[in-house]
Amino acid sequence: MRLNVIGSSPAWPNPGSAHSGYMVEANGHRLLLDCGPGVLGRLRESATWPELDGIAITHWHLDHWGDLVPWVWGSFYLATNGPLPRPLLWVQPGGAKFLAELGGRLGFPDMFEKTFVLDEYRPDEPFEVGPMSLVPTRVPHYKLETYAFRVEADGRSLTYSGDSAPSDELVASAKDADLFVCEATLLRGELDGQPRGHLSLDEATEAYEASGAKRLLVTHRPCELPTPDEYELAYDGLELEV
Repeated sequence: MRLNVIGSSPAWPNPGSAHSGYMVEANGHRLLLDCGPGVLGRLRESATWPELDGIAITHWHLDHWGDLVPWVWGSFYLATNGPLPRPLLWVQPGGAKFLAELGGRLGFPDMFEKTFVLDEYRPDEPFEVGPMSLVPTRVPHYKLETYAFRVEADGRSLTYSGDSAPSDELVASAKDADLFVCEATLLRGELDGQPRGHLSLDEATEAYEASGAKRLLVTHRPCELPTPDEYELAYDGLELEV
């Protein structure tokens, strides 16, 4: 299993960086975790149009899904030699209705269904993309329904936090993972809103140590905040073997 960081910015973009997007590859299959603004453009740097098996969205904050909208328009207007591939799009419970309502405002209600093979995951129930098995775990993120993903393939495991406050659920999702990709948006936890929604670097480290994961990759980190050299920090274009 291999990870390619497409975008790694927090809710506002770091200079030159896309928002959240993480490509996981296993046995020739490709899965994109989140698809924030700037991710589609990054993917088009290496191909006229992205070819992948599936996209899984953690939650409905714009920096984690916003490029699904231009993906729709491109799939319609670039299909001059026949239809473009329709990747699987996995969204949380109720996500299909959310996208239909949004489509009704932006264009037409079934615009996302015409572009993607749409399905909804269920909390704690595994779903498949090619040889990869994903388990969504609900984590606290202000008052918004939000999930972390654990991805397993070929005996390897990766956990992606999405956005999360400190929680036992996040630790459980990352238990003994080979790689824990964890957000660390805050300077200090007390600067967060109530209810909590994000982690500080110290809190991300605490979650990593409690999980027993083998490797920590810090992401969603504002460039304005310090990140000591001992931390492995995600950046757009980073590629890792899991």
